[in-house]
Amino acid sequence: MTLSVVIAVILVALIFDFTNGFHDSANAMAGPIATGALKPRTAVVIAAVLNLVGACLSTEVAKTISGGLFDDSLISASVILAGLVGAIIWNLLTWLVGLPSSSSHALFGGLIGAVIVGAGLASINGSVIVSKILLPAVVAPLVAGFAALLATKIAYRATRRTPSAHTEGGFKYGQAFTASLVALAHGTSDGQKTMGVITLVLVTAGFQSSGTGPQWWVILAAGLAIGLGTYSGGWRIMRTMGKGVVEIETPQGAASGAATSATILASAHLGFGLSTTQVATGAIVGSGIGRRGALIRWATARRMVVAWLLTLPGAALVGGLAALLADRGVVGVIVLLALLAVASLVIWRISRRNQINADNVTDGHEVLVLSTTPPPTYVEENQLDDRKHGRSRAKGAA
Repeated sequence: MTLSVVIAVILVALIFDFTNGFHDSANAMAGPIATGALKPRTAVVIAAVLNLVGACLSTEVAKTISGGLFDDSLISASVILAGLVGAIIWNLLTWLVGLPSSSSHALFGGLIGAVIVGAGLASINGSVIVSKILLPAVVAPLVAGFAALLATKIAYRATRRTPSAHTEGGFKYGQAFTASLVALAHGTSDGQKTMGVITLVLVTAGFQSSGTGPQWWVILAAGLAIGLGTYSGGWRIMRTMGKGVVEIETPQGAASGAATSATILASAHLGFGLSTTQVATGAIVGSGIGRRGALIRWATARRMVVAWLLTLPGAALVGGLAALLADRGVVGVIVLLALLAVASLVIWRISRRNQINADNVTDGHEVLVLSTTPPPTYVEENQLDDRKHGRSRAKGAA
């Protein structure tokens, strides 16, 4: 029984890692794709390779998860499985509607909810959760946003007397470079979270000593899973990040990428389980504030903040309900896995009603879920805006 559940947990953890990859690929590559600095397919190939490389560079975040958040002597493999189910369902739902919520917080929320239900509140190390998860969730996006704001202002001020035709190419190279750094940083942060979960289940099942880090095959498997997920694209969230919050120009794209990568790499070194999505979004908003005349879609930003606030409790609720089922032995585990498969299939079928891919990811900023009508292209949006402004001017003249 224990071995079969452990194998199931490892497989489901790698599935979560795959969803993490396509859910968060926009963190690195939405900007350069939106500005044309990189072609969509080229961008996801670069991000996938660097996610794999980054996952193999550090294990500090993995150690935080496997040995810091929970008392591994009180939890079981089935509880960890329930937490992963909660994280995957939340990831798929937010991907469906194109909301760049946090895969990291979905994982933490799912695990916390499952552990509370399956092992009790005493099995959670509250001080570690506050210092390693909650505080970075508040501080890191603000730091990245402020850094991106300053970098954007400096970039435009330094080139204000230079013709844009002379600077555009250089900033495109700069944006491609900083986006690649973000992809590398994403691997060092999010790639390790699945390593930590797999290590945690190996420890709880007695296959590995408590306090030890991830084994080499765990590092390699997690790196490959997140790399493959990134390669699949995650185009729905890519559209929201690249077009939905602010129209990104190459100077601000390069600035936000630099701020994002620096924040994530520093946090990963300290073992913080921060959200790379929140950091990247904070940097994008900061770059929009830093560019004079930039149109920031605050309504979209507010929706994203609401999604961030709901992610931990929402995933925890799903994880807790899954733990009630997983606690019923082999039958409960089998039913839980079947429900996960059915829910994933239903969400995928709904997403097929309005597909977003590499060919249309930059056409607009809306992500329609239930409508069979494709979203307007960027040109159509501009034409519609012109007609609205024209009517407004006509009324004003009258």
